[in-house]
Amino acid sequence: MIDLSKEIWQTLKTNKLRTLLTGMSVAWGIFMLIMLLGMAKGVINSFSSSDFAKSSNVIQLWPGKAAKAYHGLKEGRRVNLRERNLADIERDNHAHVTEAAPELSSSSMKISTSKDYITKNYSGVYPEAKEQKKMIRGRFINENDLEKQRKVMVLSLKTAAILFDNPEEAIGKTVNMSGLSFTVVGIYEHRWQDRIYIPYTTAKALTAYSDKLSTIRVTTKQLSTEQEANDLEKDIRGTLGKVNRHASDDESAVWVWNRFANYLSHQQGMRILNIVMWVIGMLTLITGIVGVSNIMFVSVRERTHEIGIRRAIGAKPRSILSQVIVESVALTTIFGYIGIIMGTVGTTILDKMFGNTDFIKDPTVDISIALEVTAVLIVAGALAGLFPAMRALKIKPVEALRTE
Repeated sequence: MIDLSKEIWQTLKTNKLRTLLTGMSVAWGIFMLIMLLGMAKGVINSFSSSDFAKSSNVIQLWPGKAAKAYHGLKEGRRVNLRERNLADIERDNHAHVTEAAPELSSSSMKISTSKDYITKNYSGVYPEAKEQKKMIRGRFINENDLEKQRKVMVLSLKTAAILFDNPEEAIGKTVNMSGLSFTVVGIYEHRWQDRIYIPYTTAKALTAYSDKLSTIRVTTKQLSTEQEANDLEKDIRGTLGKVNRHASDDESAVWVWNRFANYLSHQQGMRILNIVMWVIGMLTLITGIVGVSNIMFVSVRERTHEIGIRRAIGAKPRSILSQVIVESVALTTIFGYIGIIMGTVGTTILDKMFGNTDFIKDPTVDISIALEVTAVLIVAGALAGLFPAMRALKIKPVEALRTE
């Protein structure tokens, strides 16, 4: 093994410029592969950690207008969601529904303090509506708020900054809405939501106890495929169509956001993205591998006389084959790891520049990617040396000894 290592080192040392240029093409290919995989990983991590992914087991429903006539009822009529629909959905779809929760949304209301006012609508919700909101002060709506119909309110940081001099000290202070005083119990921060929340029971009291709902939030369970999610959506439409008297296949009667089906569809897109990045990276790497293969062909041709002598004194074909392949793997691996180091530095820089954005999160290389790339290097090096090695085996000792 020591002799083989010395021979490989001597060969690489003899042709420094050729080895360097060929090796850098391999290093560049590995660098590009690492960068592409890092970017794909960053996008996938960003999606996996998003609020959408963390609350994917939800189907949301909104009232609409019937687009089809149904049992004597004309199209174009308003179809309302009602409180009784909650029990209907849970009863008919209990195998895949954990809970159906209501939500009430108001029209624009004047909400004011001694400092300023805003015109905004509010949402009456259950505690489940908190989802992935980051509470930076206080708390969200709880069960006691619902039971006692408390006049409490949860504001976004942006809204609190308008209504109070110091939004982080707004907890316990009051705001006026519809002539009523509401106590601020929580301040939340969210990248894109800016809604005002009050307890559902309080919102219902403000609508004179109407049973009409703005939204139904269905929490699902035991779903694993997109087909199952779509089937559940179809079953919920069927339930609502039966009790609210509209065609079950009338998509305009009830607007549906099937988060789980969309989540699985996005996951498939992320897998395709990762595969595409691998393909592009491998195509870039192939350029370097072809260069390694060419240099090995040249090396075999230059050492024809040497190979002939070794064959003449009894060297086995396996010995010749292993020397060429190991030399190719060594060349690919040495410069490949230079490419890995470059790629690691590159993804670290990428993380510093874009790691906190909504599109890329933690694109740095981990041990799994390093192991995958190492396997690629070994296989690529072996393939690059295989054909030159096969050519070396075809050299006949007598003809090789004649070669000068």
